[in-house]
Amino acid sequence: MSQTLRALRALGDATRLRLLALLEKEELSVHELQEITHLGQSRISTHLAQLQEAGLVRCRREGRRAYYRLVHGTGTDRDSLVKAALAGARELPEAEHDAVNLRRVLQLRQDQRQLYFNQVAGRFDRVYGPGRSWQALGQLLLRILPPLVVADLGSGEGLVSELLARRCRKVIAVDNSERIVAYGAARARRIGLKNLEFRLGDLQDPPIADASVDLVLLSQALHHAEDPPRAVRSAWRILKPGGQVWILDLRQHQFEQARELYGDRWLGFSEADLQRWLEETGFREVEVSVVAREETPPHFETVLAGGTKPVAGRKRPTGAA
Repeated sequence: MSQTLRALRALGDATRLRLLALLEKEELSVHELQEITHLGQSRISTHLAQLQEAGLVRCRREGRRAYYRLVHGTGTDRDSLVKAALAGARELPEAEHDAVNLRRVLQLRQDQRQLYFNQVAGRFDRVYGPGRSWQALGQLLLRILPPLVVADLGSGEGLVSELLARRCRKVIAVDNSERIVAYGAARARRIGLKNLEFRLGDLQDPPIADASVDLVLLSQALHHAEDPPRAVRSAWRILKPGGQVWILDLRQHQFEQARELYGDRWLGFSEADLQRWLEETGFREVEVSVVAREETPPHFETVLAGGTKPVAGRKRPTGAA
C-alpha cells in the first residue's frame, strides 16, 4: 500500500484527527494526551501507532517516556491531505475542550512547583512518623499565611473561615442559609473571632464591595451554584488587583445519587470547564489540577483551580457580575 493510501486511511477516523490536531501544536506524551482527551491509554497508543505507520507522526524517546509530534513539510501529496484533515479536526465537537486542556497540560508541565508538591505529597503519605499528619502540616501552613482579607463564598457553617480567621486580617463568610449564617456568627462571637464576619447572600452575587478582598475561596461550593461561571465573575468583581481566586471542587463524575444525597446541582466539573471560565473572566496564571482521589467507590476526585486578577491593563469582561 502506498504512503498516500496509508495516510488517507489513517486520516479517516475522528479520534486520530483529534490527536493529530494536538500534535500539530505541541510534542506530547501518551500520558499528556490522556489528560487532554480523557481517552484510555491503550486506545491512544493504538491510534498513534497507525498515525506513525502512515508517516504522519514521529516518536522521540526521553528516558522511559515517548513523545509524539506531527511530521511537518514532507513535500509530498500528504501535506495537502494533512492540511485538509486539520481543518476538519477544528470542526470536531471536542476541539474546544481539547484546546483548553492542552493549555492546562502544558502549564502543568512547566510548573515545577506543582511537580515538587506532588512528589512531597506522595512521600508524606507513604512514610510514617510520630506526629506526622496532614492536620499538623495544615496548622503549620496556616500560621505562615500573610494577613489577608478573605472571602469564603458558600462557606457553610464556616469551618474553613474559622481556621483562616485565626491568621488573616479579616474573613467574610457568605452563605445563603439564614440558619447557618446565624450559627456561624454566634460561634464566632463565642470563641472570640472578631475578624470573622458572616453575611447572608448568594455566592453568585456576594454582598461584598468591589475590589475589596485579597483572596476568594470557593471550597466545595461551586457545584451548588445555579450559574457557576457567574460565581467566577463575581469573584473577579470583589477581588483587588493582584488578588487570587481558588476553587476546590469535585471533578466531573457520574454519581447521580449526589443530587439527592448532598443536594448537588452539578456533578462536579471538568478541568477544561474550570480553566475556560477562569480565562474568559480575565484571570491570569490559571492553574487547574486534580489534587486528591478517594480510595472507596464512587472514587470522587478533587480539583483545585485558581488564578490571579491582573494588577493593571485588564478591564472586567463584558457581562461580569
